[in-house]
Amino acid sequence: MSSLQSDSGPQQVLTICKNLASGGIAGMVSKTTVAPLDRVKILLQAHNHHHANHGVVGGFKRILSQEGPLALYKGNGAQMVRIFPYAASQFTAFEIYKKYLDGIFGEKSHIDKFVAGAAAGVTAVFLTYPLDTIRARLAFQISGEHVYSGIIHTATSIFKEEGGFKALYRGFTPTLMGMVPYAGLSFYCFEYLKYGCIKYLPVWTTKPCQKNTGGVVLTVPAKLLCGGLAGAIAQSFSYPLDVTRRRMQLAMMKPETQHFAQGMFKTLRHIYKDNGVIKGLYRGMSINYMRAIPMVATSFSTYELCKQFMGLDTGIAV
Repeated sequence: MSSLQSDSGPQQVLTICKNLASGGIAGMVSKTTVAPLDRVKILLQAHNHHHANHGVVGGFKRILSQEGPLALYKGNGAQMVRIFPYAASQFTAFEIYKKYLDGIFGEKSHIDKFVAGAAAGVTAVFLTYPLDTIRARLAFQISGEHVYSGIIHTATSIFKEEGGFKALYRGFTPTLMGMVPYAGLSFYCFEYLKYGCIKYLPVWTTKPCQKNTGGVVLTVPAKLLCGGLAGAIAQSFSYPLDVTRRRMQLAMMKPETQHFAQGMFKTLRHIYKDNGVIKGLYRGMSINYMRAIPMVATSFSTYELCKQFMGLDTGIAV
C-alpha cells in the first residue's frame, strides 16, 4: 500500500519527510556497499590508460597494489553527497507518482509502476546530476596524477574552465534516455516480483506486517532476490547509455578524449567505431552486473525496511 495514499495536511508532510529519509538512507547504504566495484567500472568504462588491458580482477589488483585499499573508495565522499538527495527524491517521487497513476492503466496493470519509476528517475537525476559528474571525475583520477583536490575544487574548475553549468550537465541527455528504461524497469520489476511473491509464494517469501494490519510484507531474503533481479534486467537495457554518459563526463580530462564531448550521438558513434559493441558500448558490463545486482537489491531492501521501521508500510493483503 502506498504510504502517501490517505495522508493529508501535516501528516502528509511528515510522511514525505519519512520517505525522503528512508530513500536517502537506502541510497547511501547501497552505494557504499558497491563503491569499490563502482570505481573499477568507471576506470574500465572510460578506458583509463592504466587499466587499458585490465579486466575486473586486474583492475582491483592494480588499484590495491598501486594506490592502496582506501583508493577503492575514491570519489565515494562525493557519491554520498549526491546519493542522499538523489535516492531520497527518487523513492519519494515514485511514491507520489504511483499514488496519482494508480489504476490509470487498468486495475490489474503494472504499467503505472513503470511510468512512475521512469518519472521518479528523471526527477532525481535532474536535481543531482552535477554531483554525479563531480564524483566521476574524482573516481577517474589515479594517485600521483590528480587534477582535482576535492568536491568544491572539481565543481569550480569544471564551471570556470569548461563552460559553466552546461559543463556540469555534460552527458545529461544520454543519462535521461538511459534513466527511463533503467528506473522504469527497476521499479516495475521490483513491484511486479514483489506482488508475485506475495500472491503466489506467501509461505516462503512473506511475514506478517509489524503494524498488525492483517497484511504481509516480504522477508529480507525475498526483498534482496526481487531487487537483484530487477537491477539485472534494468541494467541490461540501459548500459550503453551509461557508458556514453561516462565518456562525456570525463571527456575534458585528457586532450585525446575531448572528441567525446561533442554530443550523445557522436559519442555513441565514436565508442562503437573505436571499440565496437562488446569492448565499447558494453565494456565493463560484467562488473556492472556484479555491482548493479547487490546495489539495487540492497537499495530496495533498505528502503522497504526503513519504511517498515518508520511505520509507513502497512503491508499487502494476501
